[in-house]
Amino acid sequence: MKCRKCGATAVINMRQHRLSLCQDHFLEWVPQQVQRAIEHFRMFAPDEKVLVAVSGGKDSLSLWDILLRLGYAADGLYIHLGIPDGGYSDVSQQKVERFAAERGAKFLVVNVAAEYGMSTPEVSRRKPGRSTCGTCGLVKRHIMNQVAYEGGYAVLATGHNLDDEAAVLFQNVLHWATGYLARQAPVLPSTHPKLVRKVKPLIRLYEREMAAYALLRGIDYIYEECPYSRGATTLFYKELLNQLEERSPGAKQMFYLSFLQAREEGRLLPAEAGEVELGECQRCGQPTSVPDLCAFCRLWEGAVIGQGPQEAEEQ
Repeated sequence: MKCRKCGATAVINMRQHRLSLCQDHFLEWVPQQVQRAIEHFRMFAPDEKVLVAVSGGKDSLSLWDILLRLGYAADGLYIHLGIPDGGYSDVSQQKVERFAAERGAKFLVVNVAAEYGMSTPEVSRRKPGRSTCGTCGLVKRHIMNQVAYEGGYAVLATGHNLDDEAAVLFQNVLHWATGYLARQAPVLPSTHPKLVRKVKPLIRLYEREMAAYALLRGIDYIYEECPYSRGATTLFYKELLNQLEERSPGAKQMFYLSFLQAREEGRLLPAEAGEVELGECQRCGQPTSVPDLCAFCRLWEGAVIGQGPQEAEEQ
């Protein structure tokens, strides 16, 4: 198998693109796809500060690497959730620290247990009926927005790839969740002065391509999935879509990108409830759709509040 650009030995064959590339041209092609997504969806301008939510996994660290290579002012944010299984959160943080040290990049760390008195799994166990994954999502969304807003960042970037988005889309279509379908987009604009714009620059890239990029760039990331994600519905939908992709290369890409095109052209149903009016939480001041306390502050009622995020910068 030869590289379609130079004829050298190819390191990857991307059937959905009918494209095989050598290492050099693949590592050149991936940032081009990210830049293309940034420009097409008007995610952010070259002079805007970007905060990248990093988990220690391949996608988020690769995204951070790509944005730095493209010349963007991109800092990292790691949220230590306190997942104890095999030291999962500690190991993940070590991966982020090593990545930043190798590149002289700036990053912030928020340790949930130190900041709020309990780890994410611990606070989840205090709330009957609330799953650990649901609690984790709530905690991360709140902290990411808070740190981005207070740090003066114009945008928050996450490492969701095409496989991630296609699986969520598949789930929403199966349930005909029109509200979620109307809001699923590569860019979530700010609808409140304290709500930071959110973007997903990797939406043109498959998970397999991101794994290859991390490997070829020598990015040391945590290979294990979060222990609490085992059996997650999204993983099941990914498996189904992978089977479809095996028989019809490019099916995932066509499914998701066609959805985005339909969305841009206004061919989707509008959200059932329309725009939600946002107020501000009486305790933390962050945007909320409910009166008094936001869902995050209600989650921590009775917990001890700490000192705030730690800043780390490798010279």
